Amino acid sequence: MKLAIIGTGYVGLVAGVCFAEAGNDVVAVDVNLEKLARLRNGQLPIYEPGLEHLFARNAREERLVFTDDLAHAVSHSEIIFLALPTPPGENGGADLKYVLGAARDIGRLLKSDSGYKIIVTKSTVPVGTVDKVRAAIAENAQSEFDVVSNPEFLREGVAVDDFMKPERVVIGIGDGSPDPHRAENTMRELYRPFLLSGNPLLVMDARSAEITKYAANSMLALRISFMNDIATLCEKCGADVDKVRLGIGVDSRIGRRFLFAGTGYGGSCFPKDVQALIATGEEFGAPQAILEATEAINARQKTTLIPRIEAHFGADLSGKTFALWGLAFKPNTDDIREAPALVILDELISRGASVRAYDPEAAEAVQRQVGDKYGDKLCFVKRHYDACDGADALVIATEWPKFR
Repeated sequence: MKLAIIGTGYVGLVAGVCFAEAGNDVVAVDVNLEKLARLRNGQLPIYEPGLEHLFARNAREERLVFTDDLAHAVSHSEIIFLALPTPPGENGGADLKYVLGAARDIGRLLKSDSGYKIIVTKSTVPVGTVDKVRAAIAENAQSEFDVVSNPEFLREGVAVDDFMKPERVVIGIGDGSPDPHRAENTMRELYRPFLLSGNPLLVMDARSAEITKYAANSMLALRISFMNDIATLCEKCGADVDKVRLGIGVDSRIGRRFLFAGTGYGGSCFPKDVQALIATGEEFGAPQAILEATEAINARQKTTLIPRIEAHFGADLSGKTFALWGLAFKPNTDDIREAPALVILDELISRGASVRAYDPEAAEAVQRQVGDKYGDKLCFVKRHYDACDGADALVIATEWPKFR
C-alpha cells in the first residue's frame, strides 16, 4: 500500500520504518528541514534497538522517503497517518493544535479527483478527536474520506518488536464514516502481515479506541505507583517488597509485569497520559481519583532516595560527590523526558553535592537540556566505573543491563 506518515517523531519513525519493512511505500513528512536533511543522510534522531538497520535498508531501497511536501504525500497515499505531538495543555489535557492543523491542511488538498483516503490518528489523543479531525478535514475536502483511530502501543526500547509483532491492533471507526466496512477492510489488509501469529485486530467505535490507549497506559502507571506505595509500607513494617512482589505476581489474575518498585515512572507517555485521562474525567464529570493518587505517589517517589541520602550524610551535601548511573527514564532508550534521574540530579546539586553522571545513550540529551545550569557541579563520564572515582556514594537511577 501507499502510505503517508505526517510527523517523524518517535511514533512516526517507528511506524514508517516498520510499515516499509512490510513492503509498503511510505512517504514521511516533517516541517523541520534540518531534521529531514539528517534523515536523508541516514541519521536517526532517536535511539531505539533494531531501528537503525531497518531504517537504512528501507531508505536505501526507496520504500521509505522523506519530504516537507505535504501535497505530494497526500496525493501519493491511500492511507495518511497523523503521528504528531499532543503536548499537555494548561489543564493537563492533550493540545491538539498540531493534529487539527494538519487535518485542515489535508482537507484543503483533497480535491474532487483525489480519490478515497483514510486518515488515521496514530498520536495519543483524547476521546472525541476523530470527530474533530473529521470536521477539520471536511471544512474544505472535495473527495471522499474516512477518519479512524489506530492508537500505538509501543514500549521504548522494544518498539520495533512491538510494532512488528503486536499483542493487538486497535482500530476505531468514527460514527460519521461514509463506508465503515471499506475503512475496516483496508486497515485489516494493511495490518495482515503483522498479525500472522494470530494476535487480534480489535475493531470498535472511535471513542472507545481513543480511551483504550489512555486506559492502558494509566493502568500500567497505576501498577507502578501501587508497588511503590507497597514498598514504602514494607520498609516501614520490616517486610521485603521483592518477596511480596513474587508472592502476588504468581497469581494469574495479577501477573508478574510492572510490579517492580523504584524511583517512579517517566518518559513521554505515562505522565502525559495519566494527566490527560484525569483531565478527560474532569471534562465529563467523572473524576479519576485513583489516577490522581497514582500521579501524587509518582511525584513523591522521584525524590524517595533523597531522605535516605540525608539520613547518612546530613542535609548539607557540600563537599560530597555522587556517582549517578543512568539518566534515561528507562533502559534501552535515550529518552530523558520526565526521567526520575533528572529530579535526583537536581535535588543532589541543590543541596551542595557534585555529581559524576553516566548513561550509555542519554548523556548527550541531558547535556543539551541542562547546558551550563549546574556549572562544575556536574560532569559526564564515558565509562560507568569512572563515575565512581572519588565518589562518596553511588546512585543507580536506570536499570541498564550493564549495571547489574
